[in-house]
Amino acid sequence: MVSRSWSLNPPASQYPELQYRRAIATPGDVCVRGQPIRRWRDIRTWPARTSYRHRVDVVELVPGLHFLRFPIGHAYLWQDPGGLTLIDTSVPGSAPLIATAIRGIGHEPAGLRRLLLTHFHADHAGSAAEIAAWGNVEVCAHHADAPFLRGEAPGPPPDLTDWERPIFEQVSRQLPAAPPAPVRIDRELDDGDELNFGAVAVAVPGHTPGSVAFYLPGPRVLFAGDTVARRPDGQIMLGVFNTDPAQAAASVQRLAALDTEIACFGHAEPVTHGAAAQLRSAAQQFPDHKR
Repeated sequence: MVSRSWSLNPPASQYPELQYRRAIATPGDVCVRGQPIRRWRDIRTWPARTSYRHRVDVVELVPGLHFLRFPIGHAYLWQDPGGLTLIDTSVPGSAPLIATAIRGIGHEPAGLRRLLLTHFHADHAGSAAEIAAWGNVEVCAHHADAPFLRGEAPGPPPDLTDWERPIFEQVSRQLPAAPPAPVRIDRELDDGDELNFGAVAVAVPGHTPGSVAFYLPGPRVLFAGDTVARRPDGQIMLGVFNTDPAQAAASVQRLAALDTEIACFGHAEPVTHGAAAQLRSAAQQFPDHKR
C-alpha cells in the first residue's frame, strides 16, 4: 500500500499558524520531511507529541479515504462524487484542524455534505456542533443516541470492569469537564438504513445505547466506532468503557459477519487489508462476554 501522510501540529491556541509537514511514502512507509519514520505495520504505536486539542495526522489509506489520527478519538474523511463525508469529529476544539485537513486534500470545509456520528461520547462528537454549522451538512446518528447528542438528556455512564476503571479515569482527565455543545440531528438512523453515498447503518449497541457502525459494501470499508479496538500487538479486541458489555460483545458478532477489507476504529490504527478474518477471530474469543 502506498500511503500519504502529513501532520498538523500548531502552537497551542494559534490555529492560524497551522503548517503542513507532508511527504509521499514508498510502499509500506510513512514519512515526515521526506524521511521514513515508521513502517505502516508499526505506526499504531506512534505516540502523539502534543496536547490532544492541537494535533492531527492525516493519512490517505486508499484513494478517497483519509484517516485523521488524533491523540484521542480518531475521525475519517470519505470522498465520492456526491461530496465529502466526515465520520466522527474527535474532541471539542478539533474543528479547525479538521477544516485544515479538508483543505489539505484539495477541498473546502463548505464542501462537507454529511457528518456521521458513531455515538454520543465527547471524544467522537465533541466538535459536531461547530462542524454542523459549516454549511449544507446533514448530521446523522442513531435514534437511541440522538437525545444525548442534542443535549436533551445525559448519556448513560459505562459499566466499568475493575481493570478499566483507572484507564477511564486517566482518559477522562484529558477531556473537558463540560459536555460538548448540543448538535442538531437531521436524520435519526435505524439498523439497515441506507445513506445516499452507498453506506449502510449497522446498529451495534453496547458501547452506548445508540452506537452505530457504517459499512460501505462496494469498497468493503467499515467504520466501527468504539465497538471494537486493537491491542498494542494489533489484534482486534472488544472496545472498552461499554454501557452494556454483553450487548457490546454481541455487536462484535454482527461486525464479524460483514465482508470487510478495511476496518476503521475510533481509538486504534485501521486494519487496511483482510479485516474480515481479523474481526471473525476476535469474535470467536468472546462468544459470551464475562466480567
